[in-house]
Amino acid sequence: MDIRRRRRTLLAGLATAALLAAGTGAAAADSSPAPAPTGDGAKALCKRVPKIDRRIERALKRLDAGVGTRGSVARLERRVDNAKKVGHTEIATFLEDRLKTRKALVPTLKQRQQDLADVRTWCQDNNGGRAAS
Repeated sequence: MDIRRRRRTLLAGLATAALLAAGTGAAAADSSPAPAPTGDGAKALCKRVPKIDRRIERALKRLDAGVGTRGSVARLERRVDNAKKVGHTEIATFLEDRLKTRKALVPTLKQRQQDLADVRTWCQDNNGGRAAS
């Protein structure tokens, strides 16, 4: 009985693999390459500027918040200090790496905020990205 079950499982697996291989080959032969973009997506980006700005603002607010806020730099610094106090060096090292990454995120987000302000100005000057180029 055990041999039959193994044989049945093997045959079912082989049949499934054959169907997948045949389906993939047929799909690859029938598909054509995706069309190249015709523009730079300015209209869509202009439409999303307010939403992007809110996301950046929210992230910066969270990072700059105090110890009581999850995701803040101050909270992670406290966790690193607590790990060092109790002698958990591996945990402290892991958290320090996360802290370094989180601190590096702040200037990146501030730069994106400045770039987004330039995009907002461009969008206002160019009818929300609808202007003919």
